[in-house]
Amino acid sequence: MILVTGGPGFIGQRLIDRLVQEGHQVRALIRPSSRSPQLPHGVAVQAAISSLADTRGLRAALVGVDTVYHLAGIDWADPGDDLRATDIDGTRNLLQAAQDAGVKRMVYLSHLDADRAAAFPALKTKGIAEEFIRQSPIPHTILRSAIVYGPNDHFTTRLAQLLAYVPRVFLMPSDGAALLQPIWVEDLVTCLAWCLEDDETLGQTYQVGGPEHISYKRIIELVMERSAQPRRLLPIRPSYLRLLNVLLHTLAPRLPVSSYWLDYLAADRICELDVVPRVFHLMPARFQQRLEYLQGVDWKAELRRS
Repeated sequence: MILVTGGPGFIGQRLIDRLVQEGHQVRALIRPSSRSPQLPHGVAVQAAISSLADTRGLRAALVGVDTVYHLAGIDWADPGDDLRATDIDGTRNLLQAAQDAGVKRMVYLSHLDADRAAAFPALKTKGIAEEFIRQSPIPHTILRSAIVYGPNDHFTTRLAQLLAYVPRVFLMPSDGAALLQPIWVEDLVTCLAWCLEDDETLGQTYQVGGPEHISYKRIIELVMERSAQPRRLLPIRPSYLRLLNVLLHTLAPRLPVSSYWLDYLAADRICELDVVPRVFHLMPARFQQRLEYLQGVDWKAELRRS
């Protein structure tokens, strides 16, 4: 039995679908909520209702489990989000419960540049969580992923929604020269799934990304082109964007903007280009080849629905 934390998430849904297709029994950890969880349709998956803070609920969810995929975390953090409770304390609780349950393997999804000494909260908490996992007696594999894209993601979809929100210009931090290495969600899921097939990945930390380094400016241009929303790009100082982000969250709390992005774009977020082909024997898709899901969408209506 495999337990997937963050199962209702963008990546978790696709991982569950892949694991079930490959014949695994899968259980999704779902935190209590008034909303119905988004799990893959037509897929035989068990559900365990528990937060990462509920140690009793975690023990119940781990009964009969031998492998854990730990995907849960707050990645699109704003000041109101409690990173410590989810990424640090939650990971520690999960590890203790997994050790008590006799879990034999854990695969953890982290971020490029995760470091417990990082200046940015989202990367710092991921780095601390990684250290907890390395110190645990449970055999592990850590994948530090570049930014992930695909239908209903938190990256290209949110960019398209923001483009729909602004009429003529789009504010870009500095000159948009920060380099990213987007990885197609299905390629990342393949890497996660294949970790189970190769014992050489045990005890390893891999940095995985797409097959190219692309500037943030070029990414915006491609999203504008595919979503048919041309805008004039206006460079602006990141400090001003932070103030604007606070203002926007006051006026429109559900607008898809996040201070996490300003941290993420403060430096290049890239790794070696050959890791995925060399370790996982997979040639990842190029960014502009997988953006067809942005075409033919009424993005203003999508923004209102979100």
